[in-house]
Amino acid sequence: ANKKVFDFAKKLGIRTITADPAHDAFDSLDKLVAEYDIRIAIHNHGPTHRYNKLESVASAIQGHDKRIGACVDCGHYLRSGEDPVKCVLTLGDRVYGVHMKDEAEMNTPKSSNVVLGKGHLDVVGLFKALRQVKFPADGALSLEYEANPQNPIDEMKACLEAAREAIAKSA
Repeated sequence: ANKKVFDFAKKLGIRTITADPAHDAFDSLDKLVAEYDIRIAIHNHGPTHRYNKLESVASAIQGHDKRIGACVDCGHYLRSGEDPVKCVLTLGDRVYGVHMKDEAEMNTPKSSNVVLGKGHLDVVGLFKALRQVKFPADGALSLEYEANPQNPIDEMKACLEAAREAIAKSA
């Protein structure tokens, strides 16, 4: 099943597959990332998930092919009581994806997204950390905002502006 995903990714030119692999999948993934030269980025999820904390992701990738790394979902880390900037710095050159999302609450299973910089995410610190770890030019950087699904456009624009300002300040 994993080989089909890698075949598909290769055909599309995808450099990073964001995944939630079972613990028994890593032997297969070590072989596939080497064969296809495609990275796997473990996506952390919020509280109670197997990859909810920095340590769970760091432990999962330890001792595996360098192409097995992380997708740092800032919102999920915040809900799990983790600092996304620390997560990026700790995971270092194994960060292949980032989901930029800010949360109103921290260390709680339920929270709601807020415009970047209006919650607990240090947006400038995040971009500084990404520069420091030399986030790959072909890494997956996604802006997520889910608080207003009926009409998210104005908030998304505000998030983009906050990201632009943070990038400028982080240089």
